[in-house]
Amino acid sequence: MELSQDFFAGAYLVATIFFIFGLKGLASPKTAVWGNLSAMVGMVLAVAVTLIHSDVKNYYWILIGIVPGAVIGIALAIKIQMTAMPQLVAILHSFVGLAAVLVAFGTYIEHSASGHVDTVLLVELAVGSFIGAITFTGSLIAFGKLQALLSSNPLVFKGQHALNLLLGLVMIAFTVDFVMHPDHMTSFLALTGIALLLGFLLVLPIGGGDMPVIVSMLNSYSGWAATATGFTLNNNLLITTGALVGSSGAILSYIMCSAMNRSIVSVVLGGFGGETGAGDSAVAQAANKGVKASSVEDAAFVMENASKIIIVPGYGMAVAQAQHSVKEMYEALHEKGIEVKFAIHPVAGRMPGHMNVLLAESEIPYEIVQEMDEINGEFSGTDVVFVIGANDVVNPDAKTNKSSPLYGMPILDAYKAKHVFVNKRSMKAGYAGVDNALFYMDNCSLVFGDAKSVSEHLVQALRGGGH
Repeated sequence: MELSQDFFAGAYLVATIFFIFGLKGLASPKTAVWGNLSAMVGMVLAVAVTLIHSDVKNYYWILIGIVPGAVIGIALAIKIQMTAMPQLVAILHSFVGLAAVLVAFGTYIEHSASGHVDTVLLVELAVGSFIGAITFTGSLIAFGKLQALLSSNPLVFKGQHALNLLLGLVMIAFTVDFVMHPDHMTSFLALTGIALLLGFLLVLPIGGGDMPVIVSMLNSYSGWAATATGFTLNNNLLITTGALVGSSGAILSYIMCSAMNRSIVSVVLGGFGGETGAGDSAVAQAANKGVKASSVEDAAFVMENASKIIIVPGYGMAVAQAQHSVKEMYEALHEKGIEVKFAIHPVAGRMPGHMNVLLAESEIPYEIVQEMDEINGEFSGTDVVFVIGANDVVNPDAKTNKSSPLYGMPILDAYKAKHVFVNKRSMKAGYAGVDNALFYMDNCSLVFGDAKSVSEHLVQALRGGGH
């Protein structure tokens, strides 16, 4: 018995509702688990219903895609470290973009052969292809930067914005020609090729300081690529879910840019977060300026005599997988009757929510994990701030040094505390490539070492009473 289109429309609507609840659940660590489950249920329903559609005539090629894809996906999910999650997200975005391009070309070839090509379809194919192409190559560059295969510094050159504008106009010209002349396959190839080049050129100038926003923006692009594919395939579920991803990614990017006091336009145009005063010269400057270094025992002594401590986690904590050691450190301080809170910057780590997920993974109480706007007013009344693996998000230059690339970005006001201990492996600059003025302040001392090792030694010193 052939099922009616109303059945599929209803099933897709239910799946979309599950996706919406999934997004809602992911808004908070407390509800993230059921949010994920809701999205998973929606996806299972969507795939199952699609597979029983009358348009599916043969499962052979579908299985060829699903089986190896499932094996690779399961292997990645099991082995992936939280530190590599941002680059995994970036590479998955690239797959969505590539799929949009391939679907556009496949649909064009199929409809051209049958002679059923109309103007609306041609517009959908062109838009889907160039959005997908930009997403594909842009995400590859983001992956390369996050994986350290490429430098995190921006690649800028004179006239880059003019070149991008020119390429964009030429791409639009080829799009118009393709829509007006459906038999011009060369125009379709040309507009897609230019879009692939634009993906490279738009993300290469983006520096490390803006990479979390770019990951979010690419997430939005992948959503719009999926929406365009949905129109091409006349699939309402792809349209709605793509729109959900596209709009939520755009909103998140806007929120993050607001938190950094930057416009989305300035981020997309690139050229921020470059190397200024970093590298080997920074180490020499640090020695000349008399940066104070403290031992773990010194830090433990000051911390156990404090009444209030704020811990600021960053990417260094993620790299060292130190979140569980940090949980033990929190417990050791809490047992001594010390008030402990965690401060999270909106762009801490390499993607939004990175630190929140790590802290939730180690079961640190949600109520003591606070966002920047909630906790910034408390630093001036705090005895000790312990910065573990964070750098740019506590750099006072963002407020005081107009020549700094970070200037104007809201930061966690760690420098206002009575004592600040910063755990770093070296004097190397942070991801944005900018030297940190906090290190040279009188109330700041650096505790050198791997974040996990330092945290474990701190726990031993606090619980053993040794200092």
